[in-house]
Amino acid sequence: MSAIATSTLEAYERWAPVYPPVAHNPLMRAEQRSMLDVLPNLNGRRVLDLACGSGRYSHLLREAKAGQVVAVDFCMAMLEQVAAVARVRASMMQLPFKPAAFDAVVSGLAVGHATDIRQWMSEAARVLCPEGNLVYSDFHSEAIRAGMTRSFKDAAGMTWTVPHQIYDLSCQQDAMAAAGLTVEAVSEVRMGMELNEAFPGSEQVYRKWYGVPVVLIVRARKR
Repeated sequence: MSAIATSTLEAYERWAPVYPPVAHNPLMRAEQRSMLDVLPNLNGRRVLDLACGSGRYSHLLREAKAGQVVAVDFCMAMLEQVAAVARVRASMMQLPFKPAAFDAVVSGLAVGHATDIRQWMSEAARVLCPEGNLVYSDFHSEAIRAGMTRSFKDAAGMTWTVPHQIYDLSCQQDAMAAAGLTVEAVSEVRMGMELNEAFPGSEQVYRKWYGVPVVLIVRARKR
């Protein structure tokens, strides 16, 4: 059986019991490699893990020797799984931090859950110090247009589709410019190329979707 979650929060509350704090599928592993490739030097820095989920990037940020890591998510069932860092339950659309509180903001696969991309970028930029970095990934708009969905199986084995907004790169760039952010790097994870890990049925999947970008990775700097 399958269903579409009525909200992002519902989806993640259902997903949380089976969502480990590691990259647990081929797409996430490919996404994570590309994100780590563009992370700036975080040694001793104050870093916000925005929409942290179960804490995958919080752990990686600590491994990168960040001086302080704060994990934010609006789903308590996810946030409760995050370990060894400060945790704050909040909406990524209205962050409870003072301006310039962080040297870097990192967000994995969450931008498409924003209800307003300009507000999301504005909040990320507001809490960044001057010359601070925003690094994020998201499910690619071209993948959505090609018919792919973000989905998962809950603890009962039911398949759920996660609601997701379509924000093209040009839309994201406009939002970054309005928020005072300058794009430094853009990359894509493409089916059968950067994403090429074998899994049951992968040959057919990669043949069908070959070259379609499934993840977008962006690094920007606050002016």
